[in-house]
Amino acid sequence: MTEHVKPDVRANNTPAQSATARLVQLSILAAIVGVIAGFVAYLLVSLIGLISNLVFFQRIGLEIPDLTNHNLGPWVIVVTVVGGLIIGFMARYGTSKIRGHGIPEAMEAIVINRSRISPLVMLLKPLSAAIAIGTGGPFGAEGPIIQTGGAFGSIIGQFLHVTAAERKVLLACGAAAGMAATFSTPIAAVILAIELLLFEFKSRSFIPLVIATTRATTVHFGLMGRGPMLEVNPLDFGIPNGLPFYLILGVICGVFAVGYSKALYWFEDLFERLPIHSMWWPAIGGLVLGIVALFVPRVLGVGYGNISGIINNEFPITVLLSIVIFKSLVLFVTLGSGTSGGLLAPTFMVGAALGALFAMAVNAIFPEANLSPGAYALVGMAAVFGAASRATFTFIIFAFEITRDYNSILPLMLVCVIAELIALRFMKNSIMTEKLARRGLRIHQEYEADVMMQVSVADVMDVDPPTIPDTMLISELADRIAKNDRELTRRQGLIIVDKTGALAGIITRGDILRVLEQSKEEPVTVLEAGTRAPLVAYPDELVHEALDNMLQNDVGRLPVVSREDSRKLVGYLGRAAILEARMKRLHEESVIEPGWLQTWRSAGESTRQPEPEE
Repeated sequence: MTEHVKPDVRANNTPAQSATARLVQLSILAAIVGVIAGFVAYLLVSLIGLISNLVFFQRIGLEIPDLTNHNLGPWVIVVTVVGGLIIGFMARYGTSKIRGHGIPEAMEAIVINRSRISPLVMLLKPLSAAIAIGTGGPFGAEGPIIQTGGAFGSIIGQFLHVTAAERKVLLACGAAAGMAATFSTPIAAVILAIELLLFEFKSRSFIPLVIATTRATTVHFGLMGRGPMLEVNPLDFGIPNGLPFYLILGVICGVFAVGYSKALYWFEDLFERLPIHSMWWPAIGGLVLGIVALFVPRVLGVGYGNISGIINNEFPITVLLSIVIFKSLVLFVTLGSGTSGGLLAPTFMVGAALGALFAMAVNAIFPEANLSPGAYALVGMAAVFGAASRATFTFIIFAFEITRDYNSILPLMLVCVIAELIALRFMKNSIMTEKLARRGLRIHQEYEADVMMQVSVADVMDVDPPTIPDTMLISELADRIAKNDRELTRRQGLIIVDKTGALAGIITRGDILRVLEQSKEEPVTVLEAGTRAPLVAYPDELVHEALDNMLQNDVGRLPVVSREDSRKLVGYLGRAAILEARMKRLHEESVIEPGWLQTWRSAGESTRQPEPEE
């Protein structure tokens, strides 16, 4: 029967090559994507620097300037409004995909568009981000670079002959390479791609990611120097005496991350309710930004220098307070208005200021604590964004790569996981996935080894399946099924054996109905109606492999035979058995088993003699 005929293994015309050969090809493509993303990151940072220098200082320069001491005066309002107007026009007449901070858009392309990103996005996203940031937008360049690098990877994957899964890896390689080229943090970039884009840890994805980020970081070394984007002086993390204070900071950062995320989407909801076209929203955001920047110019631009200044303890409490309050405010308003820019740098700035403020407050109350504001700023920076994005591991490694100080590991790990615990309790979605959830897309940000790849067929198969002789007639089998023979009615497929008990074939309900509908006068045996050479599974085979075999060949059940003798029947694998593997995992996760303490207590109660009644 056609149900059991094995099709050509070359799905979608993909050449039937070994997994290793495909991985080698993918790795070569990843190296190309990494180099491209490295140059894209440099060009975008240079373009932001050029526009910022022209607009705010009327000079030519490619390095991103500190906009705190700009010379525009009140004209800054005009500049930020015009920048918003340009972005609004680009979003309406170019593509709306330029809106947002980049990472959710890359996630959306993976989830609903099979990792396909339009070439228009590849061109307009970096341009729109450069204009938005160059005219004072309080954003970072990393989000747009991540999306643009991902777009390059996707375009290469669309141009060449690859699978959708390989195209996803190339997209992630471009995104990770963009981050690595921006901050010179290749390890954190790899983990970011795994935590926020791929949700898998396989050689197929890990090896190309490492190659891409290595190449991108090499480009960073050649074009922007060997040091990281953020310059950090040596810090005193105060371990172990400072651990109690790090515990408190973790709670504060977690609560702050929850409020920060909710506030961002609250402002986005406000703009959604405006009775004007969305094209004008970025201009309104620019107006608010310009007004605030008149009084607090430090809120303008990327602010990489401000982040370094906070970590190096260069600012007083008043400046730190203004950053936490006003940088957050202008970010919520401008990003909520639908403009183009990254979320990473401004959140780093706010999180670092929060951590430094905490250390200063503790020192004011307990002078003997002598906490380092810079150390707590670094930890707060990683914890706030890690908790908000549910990418905690990424930003533990990110902060470590910035300092390259092993003493930072313990406080980073402790504060970041406590902050994430708070965020998990009070946030259903992360700051990255909330936007997608509102569009009806559910992103599962946790991943684990598939139980199907940990259980063998022998663990779940039916070891004593009902069988029928190859000489049985279809009419006889139909009669037994009609009489509700439990051995036969509970299965959609029945195994056919010869007189020696060896596997002869398999017959399904569909096969039986087909013969009965034909109303043949001559008797038909089950072997003639069924499939003589069915697909089989083996006891030592993983359920995952057997399931793939079933799906690729559109069958719902497999006889299980011995490796040594392909006709020696040892079991039966159906859909119910496969679900049993999943049930085992569910049982492990949900059923609370009694521990030793409960066992001892129960044993003590059972041996206790009842007191005699008076």
